Amino acid sequence: MRTELRKARNAAGLTQREVAQEMEWSPSKLLRIEAGEVGISANDLRSLMRLYGITDGGVVERLLGLARGSRKMPFVEYRDIYGQEFLDFLALESSASVTRSFQPLALPGLLQTEEYASEVIRAFTPERFSEQQQQRMLEGRMLRQDSLERDDAEFYFVLDEAVLRRQVGGPGVMRAQLRRLAELAAHPRRQIMILPFSCGILASQGPFTLFEFDEGMQPFVYRENLHGTASVSTATEDFVKFLELFWELEEQAIKGDRIPQILLRIADHIEAEPHDLRIPPADDVADIA
Repeated sequence: MRTELRKARNAAGLTQREVAQEMEWSPSKLLRIEAGEVGISANDLRSLMRLYGITDGGVVERLLGLARGSRKMPFVEYRDIYGQEFLDFLALESSASVTRSFQPLALPGLLQTEEYASEVIRAFTPERFSEQQQQRMLEGRMLRQDSLERDDAEFYFVLDEAVLRRQVGGPGVMRAQLRRLAELAAHPRRQIMILPFSCGILASQGPFTLFEFDEGMQPFVYRENLHGTASVSTATEDFVKFLELFWELEEQAIKGDRIPQILLRIADHIEAEPHDLRIPPADDVADIA
């Protein structure tokens, strides 16, 4: 595939620098893709083919198939920046038949736009990682989203309302992120639900992800903290406990056909200049208490 992409770029009369600028990539990302050092996500590949003028349906599907087939060992090219525990998580994520995720702090990686993901990586990556390594983390995060396109997988996301209100990266980044969420929520195999503030203490549960498989594998429970995965369990009692908790969150959450409209409405009302909490005048404090 890498040879075909180079030939297509040359046929389109584009330099690597021009392609990188048009795709809003770093030049090193395109260099590594064309060298076969890293994979390319289905979304990025489609954008690249449009830029190169590749419109033949058969060619498009063949290249997409090659891109997917080249990743039978998911993310091994990132083992220098990801620990084995997280690589195991990514392998499960890419093969699970059912994924359920509750996120009270930030959007899960599968749903993040590139700009949102860049802000999260910058905020939580230890200083020992260089800017180039952070860029590779971003590339890896975008590659993960190929899982959303699998026809044999279902995804259920419960997002705390605070996740949608917190402006990660500023108003522009957040508007684009919410609009992307609205697009994803319209897909029947991707259910995005919102746990409103009115649910109270129920939302205080930390983030967790549940994986189920069709091939006789044990289900997995991943509990997370600010430093990544905090604990992993395949114990049936642990899985059942968290599955029941997820069902409870799901029951309290807003869901269904209203979700895309709600997300778009939140995006449209994001202020150009976000403000901090507005403290009411002293005369109003008694009413709040």
